[in-house]
Amino acid sequence: MTSTQSDLAGLSRFIFRAPSWYTSLGFALLVAAMAGIGAFDSGDLAGSWRGIFFLGRDAWEGIFFIGIPTVVAAFGTTGVDRFVGGKLTHNRSSLLALAGEVIIVTFLTGAAIVSVFTGLGQTFIFDALVIALASVFAFRLLIVMAVSRSSLLIAAVPASIQTLTSAALLFVYSGTLRFFEVGGPILDAYLMPYLARPDRAPPELSAIALSHFQLLAITCVMYALGVYVFLRIVDRPWRRGLGVSVLDFIRGFIGHIAEGTRELEDFFEQLGQEAIVPVTVLSFERDDGTEKARFVLPMIHPGPMGEIGGGNFPERVARRAEGLVFPPHATAGHDFNLVTEREVDVVLDAADDAYERIEYSPDVTESVRVQSGDAKMLGQRFGDDALLVSTYAPQFADDVEYAVGLSASAEARTTGLRDVLLVDAHNCNNGLQGPDLGHVTPGSKRSFDMITAAGLAGEELSASSRGSLSLGTAFDPTDWTPREGIGPLGIRVAATTVGDQTTAYVLIDGNNMEPGLRDRIVEELTTGPNAKADVAEVMTTDTHIVNTVEAENQVGAAIDPDELRETIDRLVDEAVADTEPVVAGMATERAEVTIFGNDRTETLASHANVVVSMGGALALALILAAMAVSLLVFFLA
Repeated sequence: MTSTQSDLAGLSRFIFRAPSWYTSLGFALLVAAMAGIGAFDSGDLAGSWRGIFFLGRDAWEGIFFIGIPTVVAAFGTTGVDRFVGGKLTHNRSSLLALAGEVIIVTFLTGAAIVSVFTGLGQTFIFDALVIALASVFAFRLLIVMAVSRSSLLIAAVPASIQTLTSAALLFVYSGTLRFFEVGGPILDAYLMPYLARPDRAPPELSAIALSHFQLLAITCVMYALGVYVFLRIVDRPWRRGLGVSVLDFIRGFIGHIAEGTRELEDFFEQLGQEAIVPVTVLSFERDDGTEKARFVLPMIHPGPMGEIGGGNFPERVARRAEGLVFPPHATAGHDFNLVTEREVDVVLDAADDAYERIEYSPDVTESVRVQSGDAKMLGQRFGDDALLVSTYAPQFADDVEYAVGLSASAEARTTGLRDVLLVDAHNCNNGLQGPDLGHVTPGSKRSFDMITAAGLAGEELSASSRGSLSLGTAFDPTDWTPREGIGPLGIRVAATTVGDQTTAYVLIDGNNMEPGLRDRIVEELTTGPNAKADVAEVMTTDTHIVNTVEAENQVGAAIDPDELRETIDRLVDEAVADTEPVVAGMATERAEVTIFGNDRTETLASHANVVVSMGGALALALILAAMAVSLLVFFLA
């Protein structure tokens, strides 16, 4: 992962599942009631019953003037948007209406605070309310255009519902109709009681004047033009560089956080490229023919974030096999993210095909460990195949490029190996610090260190004596959560015994590890009077389930390292105690999948980061310009 990609991954902290529409509306009404209590004069609170009465009245007024427009917008937006060909659902409309209400309450609260300390009075607060209502319209217009892909004029109809409803209530209950020279017996008798009701409204609304509604209309027009200009500016580089619209990205992102839809995957699919990836399976079988454990390694990256694409691949593959499954991280970066979760099924089918072709062998070598430069390689041969685990610890490293992994595997096969399951242990990094975050790219010194180490490991394994294999396994899903950096697979251990040597393979369902933690775990497992194994390595799955919290949620950052080491020690003991004779075999299949593609991740990350960094500044500039023009019109009126 590059620093640019890490900024994009940081957006994953915004991924959440929005509540249902009725929960959103319930919360909106509660916020409106609290805002009413704070905004309106509660009168004489002497006496508990009078105090409760006035507080209840203020809460109701807040619900009426702030909450009712939210409810109308929540239900009305979906119907109107669908009528004009849009795609907004009730959940999305409710979430959007709640966001609009929060904007209004925030503006009013800020204006009230300023008014208290400056003495600007109620007129200033309602001036701020005008800006708030126009801001809500602009925000809703942007979202409706993104989700429904409607034109500006069509999207303005459902986008204006919350603002128009609020304006209508304020118009009627402020008595603004009195500013018009209208009258007559019919109007006075039948219409005025409904169109002008200042006697039934809080006295604070008397500060609203006709100029507020004029300013609101002008401001909404200015903000709509600002939204149009904003979208045209930020969308241009997306269309030129990627051939897609930024609105597609916004629509997919909103759909994912609001309802868990796959619209974001549909967007990624537009960017995708076809690729062929090896899927390697190492299986261990008991004497009775049942499977005890399975290593599954497709050369993909389990991203980009959350459950999008292949982000939850480790858990998916773990549910697929008979034995205990170990899905370590492959030598592939974010360019090899699967674009949709559907592509995971293609990989799993290839893994099943590879499993069916496995030929088992009782001949196994002891494990060997070699080093070339910063690269360390743990290897063990099973028949004519080999399991290789690469790490750069204690040096920092993140993903290994696909081409580097292919070259390292090819180098190992020159020593007589048939299939190679090459694991990137992914077990030591310093978070998102630095310019390249330890990315192992083709042509770098580290890439040649890995390639050389793979060749050395193959040579040593070819010369090693062979013996029979015993295998023990253990696992614990643990009580830790993705928020704490541990995915649903928890911790899994496989312990192989060949001759007098025991090798412990520890797999943690997480995304990389805090610096130094891997070394302390390995040292504790292999040295001292309480050593559990002769050789050990710690791997992570690189699951991106844990990155729905933050982009750098590494193992050991949020949990107690001592407690983690104690859990691993216990599991290794259980695995060693569980050892029994097995045979092993390996096979590789190729899967045709759609991935992000070469350089597409970097391009997408660059464009998204521009929208985040410059889009905010551009939006603020356009808002300030629109506000300035609106205020100028207001003062001249």
